[in-house]
Amino acid sequence: MWRYREWLPLEDDEQAVSLGEGGTPLLDASRLAASEGFGRLLVKDESVNPTGSFKARGLAAAVTRAKAGGATRFVVPTAGNAGIALSAYAARAGLPARVFAPRSTPATILAQIRCYGADLELIDGHIGDCGKAARAWATETGALDVSTLREPYRIEGKKTLGLELAEQLSWTLPDAIVYPTGGGTGLIGMWKTFNEMRDGGWIDGPLPRMYAVQSTGCAPVVEAFDQRAERCTAWPDPVTVAAGLRVPGPLGDRLILSALRESGGGAVSVTDAALTDGATQLMRVEGIDAAPEGGATLAGARELLRRGAIQPQDSVVLFNTGAGWLYRG
Repeated sequence: MWRYREWLPLEDDEQAVSLGEGGTPLLDASRLAASEGFGRLLVKDESVNPTGSFKARGLAAAVTRAKAGGATRFVVPTAGNAGIALSAYAARAGLPARVFAPRSTPATILAQIRCYGADLELIDGHIGDCGKAARAWATETGALDVSTLREPYRIEGKKTLGLELAEQLSWTLPDAIVYPTGGGTGLIGMWKTFNEMRDGGWIDGPLPRMYAVQSTGCAPVVEAFDQRAERCTAWPDPVTVAAGLRVPGPLGDRLILSALRESGGGAVSVTDAALTDGATQLMRVEGIDAAPEGGATLAGARELLRRGAIQPQDSVVLFNTGAGWLYRG
């Protein structure tokens, strides 16, 4: 992703803390498009990043800038994938990290965190509870808290999702983007860079309609969007098999909702059964190893097509934000 360094907060002589993140494929899902009634359906497959998810982009940027600024240790709360990414990039930087994760996090994800050498603390609760523990530990030790939107650079790393997508489409953009939304950094980062590219003259024409997909078991963004609210109300009992969507109160709620409304998009929730089926279809029909969150985008796109929010002639990009194998085993 560092080929876009001029768009990123990196000094001219600064070396990124990198594992080769970014450059992920944009795959044509033509068989699913034909069977589901989409005009053009593409999948941006973030599962092939070094740590198995899109979190590699944000944490690479965060650790790079933090190390340059003198950070000596890190802490993060995680639903799973951010913990793996921080563990790997902290190891790459030669610095220690502590990860607070829900005890219910898939075992394979927890094993990956431990393998990278991070200090893993399991919490009875959800990511919000982990966030409280991480902030307390940061206050106690002076560790840098790199949780979502508590430092500025994870969003900058996520901007490269939009830059790559535009380049892969010859500097055009799709009609609609369907994105699985927990903390929402990817959606916020893309909307930021789409506006930056337009303002800089790199692209013209309408920007994509941005659609957030959540689980019916944890849908604070969908509820706030439907109620025309400016902020989300914390979801009281978040339950979903898609760990990355189990975020009851996203810190960036205002930015997420603003991007959805400014783009003319929206928000939709799908059942765990529907998102699991979506992941299965992505794997068996197109050979894409989709995480449950990736499956949610196909399920969400189906529902948006049914509602008429997505039209059959639209070009639609789904984001598979992580690897399915991390949830199995």
